[in-house]
Amino acid sequence: MPSGSQAPHAPPAATAVGTRLVIGLVLLGIAAAATGIWYQRGQTRRCLAFYGADAARRITAAPRVELLQIAATAAPGRLRTVGSREITTAKGLVHLRRGLVEDANFKWDDEADGAPSVRLPAEAWDFALVFSDPAAGAGATTTLVVDFDDRGGHVAVVGRPGRIGLGRLERGLKKWVGAE
Repeated sequence: MPSGSQAPHAPPAATAVGTRLVIGLVLLGIAAAATGIWYQRGQTRRCLAFYGADAARRITAAPRVELLQIAATAAPGRLRTVGSREITTAKGLVHLRRGLVEDANFKWDDEADGAPSVRLPAEAWDFALVFSDPAAGAGATTTLVVDFDDRGGHVAVVGRPGRIGLGRLERGLKKWVGAE
């Protein structure tokens, strides 16, 4: 090779193989991402419909979370707070948030023993979980009310119709809030 000339280039066949490999890896990554999104959507589809998109987002990511112990008042259908504590940094909250949006953790209408569509009286609710984003304003709050009873607890979203059975979440949630 004469001095001053450039170094030889890679053979065209090697470049073509490398390009195909990179394109194949990118396509594999896209397929894996699409599969992950599809799978996750299937795991949370019923919860998303029950809570609503904004509420589900707050449950998983709200910067402030409070646990309220609630009790009935003398006025029918009214509740009062008898105890509250901020649990934003509580041990296990990350897992609770995740559990609250996974379909498999609940007893749905077709699986429940009772009739969850029947409205529970206000006095039935024991605790409330309040997920809020103070920076987003007063309307950026989602409140879940929780009922622990002998038939297997329930959860409902304040301001939305219906309730669902706690299912697999009941025992752990009862222990976590100190209701056991």
